Amino acid sequence: MKKHKILSIATSMIILMASCTDDFLDTQPLGEVSEAAVWTDAGLAEAFVTEIYGGLGFGGFEEQMLASLTDEAIFTHPGRDINNVTEARSNPQNPGWISGTREWGNMYARLRSANIAIEKLSDPQFENTGGIVDRLLGEATFMRAYFSHQLLRNYGAFPIANRTFALGEDTFEMPRNTFEECVEFIVEDLDRAAQLLQGKSLVNGRTNHVAALALKARVLMYAASDLHDMPTASSKSAIISSYNNKELIGYTSGNRMQRWQAAKDAASEALNLVTGNGLNYTEPVDRETAISTYMNNSLSRGAGTNEMVFGRYFLSSKPEDGGRQGLFNGPNGYNNWAGNTPVQLLIDDYEMMDGSDFDWSNPAHASAPYDNRDPRFYSTFLYDGAQWKPRSPANQSRDPLGQIQTGSYEIVNSAGNKVIHQGLDTRQSPIEDWNGSYTGYYVRKFIDPDPNLVDQNTWQEIPWPVIRATEVVLNYVETCIELGEEAEARNWLNAIRFRAGMPAITDSGPALKEKYINERRIELAFEEHRYYDVRRWMIAPQTLGRQANGIQIRGTLKPGASLSIYRYDPQLYNYTYSVSTIDPGKENRLWLDKMYWMPIHFDEMNRNGLLIQNPGY
Repeated sequence: MKKHKILSIATSMIILMASCTDDFLDTQPLGEVSEAAVWTDAGLAEAFVTEIYGGLGFGGFEEQMLASLTDEAIFTHPGRDINNVTEARSNPQNPGWISGTREWGNMYARLRSANIAIEKLSDPQFENTGGIVDRLLGEATFMRAYFSHQLLRNYGAFPIANRTFALGEDTFEMPRNTFEECVEFIVEDLDRAAQLLQGKSLVNGRTNHVAALALKARVLMYAASDLHDMPTASSKSAIISSYNNKELIGYTSGNRMQRWQAAKDAASEALNLVTGNGLNYTEPVDRETAISTYMNNSLSRGAGTNEMVFGRYFLSSKPEDGGRQGLFNGPNGYNNWAGNTPVQLLIDDYEMMDGSDFDWSNPAHASAPYDNRDPRFYSTFLYDGAQWKPRSPANQSRDPLGQIQTGSYEIVNSAGNKVIHQGLDTRQSPIEDWNGSYTGYYVRKFIDPDPNLVDQNTWQEIPWPVIRATEVVLNYVETCIELGEEAEARNWLNAIRFRAGMPAITDSGPALKEKYINERRIELAFEEHRYYDVRRWMIAPQTLGRQANGIQIRGTLKPGASLSIYRYDPQLYNYTYSVSTIDPGKENRLWLDKMYWMPIHFDEMNRNGLLIQNPGY
């Protein structure tokens, strides 16, 4: 990010010098640089390529997160068009909420910028000093592949944009290429980007050689999955079976095992180059080490910086919404907005620390549901009784200890009578109750725990992981499972589990696949993978079709106990927990198979008469 600032200053100086010449009537407008000038100067060319990264937006740190379109979370606030997606009401006129990082038109605008850079840098007008031409060309080529992969995994096949179009050229009348052609195009770009970027030193926030290989592995793994193998997908979905243009959404021929092998080879190549953090343990680490490691990985701190392959970085000195994750998702009792709150479905999928499943029918589990869970649980969620930051000075008297309160509890008032204290982080709170969680949980992952960082009025510097090392490992594991190489899959899956303080997996066959699916769900929670994973595995009807749910908590004083200011204390209170479904009036979730893809917007269909709409729309 510092380099970006330097580039901005350099650009301003060049403009200033140009404006001070004697040719007063032959100057460029102040604040503008001619296109020709950009591509004759290495600094200006780098500034242009830097701007292409703007297509990443804030990564996944939008106020509305992709997690709330899945069985990870629910969005608290109405009127954001999320229900159109979760209730399967998406249509070409109103697809529902779509972030700029996935929107068709925005991706094509970014592809145009990438193509301009690729074409200009392919015939450079400045010296390749220090390999700068190769590096910038590699970056632009990677970003073209990245935006193309965003189109592919959200819409299926798309009209390949491999060049810019001249003024007056008919740019709108382009048919969608086949799915296979799109995959080949993206992979070819990533191979070229990897070659151009090999050996190049790049600052955080810019892509690199390993990122190109890792993205290639992701693209090939997606392509080999059930959703994109038309015989398999057709057998699982009547909408897909009846679609007349299956070549737009997957492979209609070819050898699927060869596709899995290609994905494995790509993942293996990337895996050999990633460092990761804590993947070399031969047995589970202790609980505290596991919690700390996962937190460092999520915050990209300490050894956790080794997890980041490619990320979107933020500076508190340059306020951006991506630095407001704490405000967007933190508890209302801390004057935050509680935007994307975890649902009980996700909470319940975290194993006990001994590797057994959590089970509400088990009395020990039901009476203390937050005890002895997978250590990653404690780095991912804020739950009732969790220790958190100090409250604001105005509210510290209500909670001197800084504990999350998402239930209702008995206390004794000044008259000696028992009354109900509504938790400060609920929708009955005296503090901004309209921002309270419907589920009884808040996100902790990605939120800076520094008590001196006040989420509602300061910006944090936690980067968004576009690609991290553990995804590369998990992609490799999945390809091994699909190819029947179960020992290798277990070896790497257990490396992740040992780091998390969890016991080894010994399963095989379908049970191993189920363990892997859950492990990926837990490890990559809130990192935008679940949305795509359940679709490509074609398990969305069983997962995303479920109603969102949460927890109701009641604390009653034990006989003889008395407390006037509430605190979480099992020695004084008996706690009861009951799971409840979110009111369908808030969100009535439904899965229909058309939702495997987003619809191409009605306006895009009108602009381009050769486009064919996705199935079900």
